[in-house]
Amino acid sequence: MCLIGLQRVYQRVVCRNLKKHEMIIWFNALFSVFVVSLISLAGIVFISMKPVRLQGIIFILVSFAIGGLFGDCFFHLLPAAYVKIRNPSKISFFIILGILAFFILEKFLLWRHDHHIQDDKNNKIKPLGYISLVADSVHNLFDGVLIGSSYLVSFKIGLATTVAVIMHEIPHEIGNFGVLVHSGFTIKRALLLNFMTACTAIFGTVCALIFGEMSGEFTNLILPFAGGGFIYLAGSDLVPELKKSNSLVSSLVQFLIIICGLSLLYLFTFLEN
Repeated sequence: MCLIGLQRVYQRVVCRNLKKHEMIIWFNALFSVFVVSLISLAGIVFISMKPVRLQGIIFILVSFAIGGLFGDCFFHLLPAAYVKIRNPSKISFFIILGILAFFILEKFLLWRHDHHIQDDKNNKIKPLGYISLVADSVHNLFDGVLIGSSYLVSFKIGLATTVAVIMHEIPHEIGNFGVLVHSGFTIKRALLLNFMTACTAIFGTVCALIFGEMSGEFTNLILPFAGGGFIYLAGSDLVPELKKSNSLVSSLVQFLIIICGLSLLYLFTFLEN
């Protein structure tokens, strides 16, 4: 009887401590991903800027977005995919799948809305803006899964992962905001939509916490898929936008800003090691 009593006491203490430990993990992970989501509002620094002046610097933001997307893909997503999957053919398949998926999405938008989509104020919205939102949602979903999974390992790893995500999200979100404004969204609408896509990271974190190790395979596959989406978005839609200006000065500025975006994302790789 004494042994049974001790066993019951032990189970209650262990279960209670386990639940408390799980609550701490959930709190840390959700708080971290919420902070990361707020970075999507970085474009708020442009809200007081006059539309005419903002349009004058849009090409800079687009150039920065190109560097950020390529940098995020080739310095972060794909290297992580090769470490986790270790199957080049499988990775290549999902990269191509991502490229084709976003190609089909763009074709659907062009067909469905006759080359332009109307917002609430009857402004013409380029399909590029919606493609960017989808790509960013996939990317943020992965970030959320990554943060949630890392906190399941330990608080230290979770915190380090959160810092790394924050560092590479800052240039990424600023660039994405520029793409949305360039696509025809108002500043306020661009901020709202950018924040809504960022909230998919919260969903990703919740999934990681619920399914635990089962979310690992999903995370691995979404890495090259998101990379393919970024390659398509930057190479097929954003680079051609910069070709509309052929002056030597603007071309040089565009090139330097792209290099800045690439360099910044490359520097952030040292925080992940």
